[in-house]
Amino acid sequence: MPTVSASITDFDIMDHVVIIGNGVAGITAARHIRKLSDRPITVISAETDHFFSRTALMYIYMGQLTYEGTKPYEDDFWPKNRIALVRGRVERLETERRRLTLGDGSEIEYGSLIIATGSRPNMFGWPGETLEGVQGLYSIQDLESMERWTAGITRAVVVGGGLIGIEMAEMLYARGIGVTFLVRERNYWDTILPPEESLMVERHIRSHGIDLRTATELREILSDAEGRARAVVTTRGEEIPCGFVGLTVGVSPNIGVVSGSAVECNRGVLVDEYFRTSIPGVYAIGDCAEFRDPRADHPAIEQLWYTAKMHGETVARTICGIPARYARGVWFNSAKFFDIEYQTYGYVWSRLRETEETLYWEHPDGRKAIRINYSKMDGRLLGMNLLGIRYRQDVCRKWVEEGADIGTVLGNLSEANFDPEFHRRYEAEVVRLYNERNPGGAVVVKRKGMLARFFS
Repeated sequence: MPTVSASITDFDIMDHVVIIGNGVAGITAARHIRKLSDRPITVISAETDHFFSRTALMYIYMGQLTYEGTKPYEDDFWPKNRIALVRGRVERLETERRRLTLGDGSEIEYGSLIIATGSRPNMFGWPGETLEGVQGLYSIQDLESMERWTAGITRAVVVGGGLIGIEMAEMLYARGIGVTFLVRERNYWDTILPPEESLMVERHIRSHGIDLRTATELREILSDAEGRARAVVTTRGEEIPCGFVGLTVGVSPNIGVVSGSAVECNRGVLVDEYFRTSIPGVYAIGDCAEFRDPRADHPAIEQLWYTAKMHGETVARTICGIPARYARGVWFNSAKFFDIEYQTYGYVWSRLRETEETLYWEHPDGRKAIRINYSKMDGRLLGMNLLGIRYRQDVCRKWVEEGADIGTVLGNLSEANFDPEFHRRYEAEVVRLYNERNPGGAVVVKRKGMLARFFS
């Protein structure tokens, strides 16, 4: 791919905003800085010429999208908005001189620098992890190598039970490649999901023919005569033949760009609530940033698409002289386990806390579920999980944010339902279950055009 460049010499260098990384965090920052100012902006990326949707990588492999189809903006968007794009890798950061040196020896000076370098796949020093046909899945280059190494194979092993792991298993499954899925935990994703949801997803994974092995870890990867992976050995001593090994045991902040510089780091680049680092004029956002003083129950490192977007919007205000503290609001996430959609709002811990009550309803088909967690003391909504049923984000977030009581939530569940018009609705069944478990109480269910009262 050619380098896309623009002149960066016709302005005051102290006005120049340089962004390292063209993921959602960096590009959101660039867009909002442009909305708020005329400051020169340069985005540097070693991965691709243009911003693309990283969450769509799996659909390229599965033949549902092309790379061009994952780009949210036409290529002429960048020159029209005076955002210069540079294809290159930053090799050195000199904060005292406000200067970056790229791999080709060229130099770029900045007034403000935003580090938005994202994550990198975790590696744990397993024997054989550097063999051909062994990799993670994060970048477009990872997708290209996965395409190369899985051509013509019949079996693969995926190691690690997170969301990238299930995506990779689905990708391989779509190509007709048999998959063994090694998960260290006793049940799939049981550090995040409560037991019922974890078991539901586990059953669904196995129903697709995936050889899911829980409480099983990788010991080593074996090589063939050409230096390519031919099998894995588990901690149980079992040898599993395969032509490809996907290592999806999480990601870590990608902070190599600040190595050797004065920018203070821990796991990530340390920032305050305005995304300022320890060095004036240097900021960090997205997966690579780590909050020095995270709020209670907030992770120090946020590795979600929507939080990265909010980071970009917030740092743009700071750089443009209208600073605002970062306020993430209600925790939210979504994913897909093959064809079961998952949404979560607020906090639904993997194990119920002593101060919480829970209402869990599951459809007899084992493919749909609703969980509502609320406070024992005052009935205030704390969080919701949805599997196979789609609810409106704005409604659920408002309930959590405002601390709506359980009666109000249950009485208005139909207002949240976002499934297509002719899909069957299950709100009445959820309310019946609640009333059965709470003798003497009743919840009034509000439906379009009618009210229905359910008594215990």
